[in-house]
Amino acid sequence: MKGLIAILIVALIAIIVVQIGRLSEIAAKIRGEEEVETRNNNRTAVYMLLFLIGFLGFCVISAWVYKDRMFGYGPLKAASEHGSQLDLIFNITLVWTGIVFVITHVFLFWFSFKYREDKKRKAYFFPHSTKLEIIWTVIPTFVLIFLVVKGLRIWNDVMFDVDPNDDYIEIEATGYQFAWDLRYPGPDGKLGTRDYKLIDLGSNPLGQDWSDPKNIDDFQPTEIVLPKGKKVRVRITSKDVLHNFYLPHFRVKMDAVPGLPTYFIFTPIKTTDEFKQVIRDYPDWQKLSDPDDPESPMRWEEFNYELACAELCGSGHYSMRRLVKIVEPDEYEEWLLSQQSYYMANIRNTDNDPFKGKLLDIEILERDRELTSEFNSAMEAEGESIIKLKNVFFETGSAKLTDDSKHELNKLATLLSSKKSTLKAELGGHTDNTGDPQSNMNLSEQRAAAVQQYLFMRGIGADNISTRGYGATQPTDTNDTQEGRQNNRRTELKIISK
Repeated sequence: MKGLIAILIVALIAIIVVQIGRLSEIAAKIRGEEEVETRNNNRTAVYMLLFLIGFLGFCVISAWVYKDRMFGYGPLKAASEHGSQLDLIFNITLVWTGIVFVITHVFLFWFSFKYREDKKRKAYFFPHSTKLEIIWTVIPTFVLIFLVVKGLRIWNDVMFDVDPNDDYIEIEATGYQFAWDLRYPGPDGKLGTRDYKLIDLGSNPLGQDWSDPKNIDDFQPTEIVLPKGKKVRVRITSKDVLHNFYLPHFRVKMDAVPGLPTYFIFTPIKTTDEFKQVIRDYPDWQKLSDPDDPESPMRWEEFNYELACAELCGSGHYSMRRLVKIVEPDEYEEWLLSQQSYYMANIRNTDNDPFKGKLLDIEILERDRELTSEFNSAMEAEGESIIKLKNVFFETGSAKLTDDSKHELNKLATLLSSKKSTLKAELGGHTDNTGDPQSNMNLSEQRAAAVQQYLFMRGIGADNISTRGYGATQPTDTNDTQEGRQNNRRTELKIISK
């Protein structure tokens, strides 16, 4: 019924328009076609002037009303080192094109008014003016030369590739319908090699070559986090169609092209929190984020930098938006430490692991970091504290340390050396309940002594560390499962005096 009514309304409007046209024809015949034509010309000329005034007024008023939402104006100044230069050249371009825009529109509509049809006016023949042509050729030429040269200088700042010796961060973004795969380098600061032939959506979505050691510590976060004041190189590519990696607040964008890596370089100069403090003073950002909910936060409180795809890449184009966080360098380092490499989480010790059975540098680094954190916490805690030496292992049924244990013990010796003057600690050996209790007790004492002896060779004296075997008397887990028994077989360091 609604559709039928809509069709009837359209049909009635069409009939009315036709009838108005017929009435106009009849009226023209009655009054005389020349008189009607003159009157229509005069009326149209006046309408053109009124439109000119309204149109230019609308342009000025709308620019003023929305100035706080336009990049480069009000609070939305560029948040990157080179961004202010891009805003400057944009503003220069806007001034010159704005002048031309106003002049040409004034002339256009004024000419329509002044030179409307008038049978009493005699036309003036004006075929050529060399002076006028020189003016409108030379001025735009110099303006364009200035804009091109200035633009090239800024473009080179963004696209001039970094020196390998520079202090910078390189990250990678791979677009696909309809999201981004992000990749960061680990502690080595280098992204590993890729091969599209190795792509497996289940286990290797980016086609990383696991035989390349640089890939071992690379991680794939769900968000973009970058430090303030650090140069960033973004490596960009695509798996399927054209996408565009666009960071509007930093004035950088670049196409993501399948099979053709692209990049850009920028340096963030404002953290997300600093940008919030800038925009909070503007009325437009002091409105509720949800006008229908009086409890909702202000717009400035919910602000975030964002990554957008600036290429219409399909029906799910909108879902390629990602939040971007710019933080202080210390916070960025903490965030880095919280990330786990894709290799360690998904490939390590699987059939796809080319380093299966080998202790890797990244594992040693992670062990050192964990032990340092636990040691510092123990030293700050009141009373006695216990540190479980998670990576100290012995050969089966023996007190002989494995080679993998020595990395953690070397780190422990370094930590203990800094506290030798006041430190008193006890090394405790523990076993599961398998076998004879007395044999377990003896084995635990021997293992504690073996660790003590290794630390002695690293400069830690007997007056700092004593030993004790506990056998199976202090389990921390059940002895009914293999995993539980493994957890009970352990070596612990008890900090007694700090």
